[in-house]
Amino acid sequence: MSNETTEIDPSEPKHRGFLPLALLLATAGSTFWVGAVDWEPIIHFSVLLRGAWEALDWRQGLVYMCVVMAVLLTHEMGHFLMARRNRIPASLPFFIPLPIVPFGTLGAVIGMEGSRASRRQLFDMGVAGPLAGLAVALPIAWIGIRMLKDSTPMPGEMCFHNPLLLQYMIAWFQPEYADPSRFYLSQFNPYLMAGWVGLFVTGLNMLPVSQFDGGHVAYAVLGRRNAHRLARGLVIAAILFIIYNEAYPWVLLLVLVLLLGVDHPNTSDDRARLGWLRLIIGWLALLIPIFCFPALGITPQ
Repeated sequence: MSNETTEIDPSEPKHRGFLPLALLLATAGSTFWVGAVDWEPIIHFSVLLRGAWEALDWRQGLVYMCVVMAVLLTHEMGHFLMARRNRIPASLPFFIPLPIVPFGTLGAVIGMEGSRASRRQLFDMGVAGPLAGLAVALPIAWIGIRMLKDSTPMPGEMCFHNPLLLQYMIAWFQPEYADPSRFYLSQFNPYLMAGWVGLFVTGLNMLPVSQFDGGHVAYAVLGRRNAHRLARGLVIAAILFIIYNEAYPWVLLLVLVLLLGVDHPNTSDDRARLGWLRLIIGWLALLIPIFCFPALGITPQ
């Protein structure tokens, strides 16, 4: 799942309208589908084959579609509007539908000509998306936590490990909940799943590596040399973490980072000053993965 900004030429006609709209509608349908089948899309494909539409929870599907798309769209529009404000060419968001996973989507990407941005402009565009998405994801997660019911998971259910921020919210708003470190699939409601996805997306994209949002922010705040050292150190730490914890689902993400390139490319003006306010926001934003990224991800029970 990704919401990173990538180097795609936004001037090409195919990136202007039809494809982003088609992917937006497809992702809306995909997220509706997984919500309507209790986030177990694979075992419910027989519903489609049999035409048993009455088995779908239409209300739950619609609620989940609306709230998770609100998080993702807000994140991407943060990038898009900030790019427009800085007069950096940018494409509309490209959503990624995936109706065979519990989320129903792999997030979205936006294309912008980052090489034309200065250090300050890169910072603004990089941090705007995660902060905007987080502002929507947190109240949605709060609603989901207030609706949370402690229950015994079924054998073999998927286990969703919670990021630290969600654990703190559960401990504060639902102190009677037995284990705030994890959820099982049957314990989710539409708001809680959308909140989990929103925090996951935000934490993932703020990892300070490559051309992820966190890579943009780290480059702007730390400078070229220190940002590259941080990114390379993070990759080494990720390899050791995967081996030690046998967290092999993260291998695909690691390969993607390596293919994109660990180091962040130069900006058009690395000497542009950020100012004290941006530096404070930047340092705080670099803490987001610690609180929002669930390192253990999703595992069998």
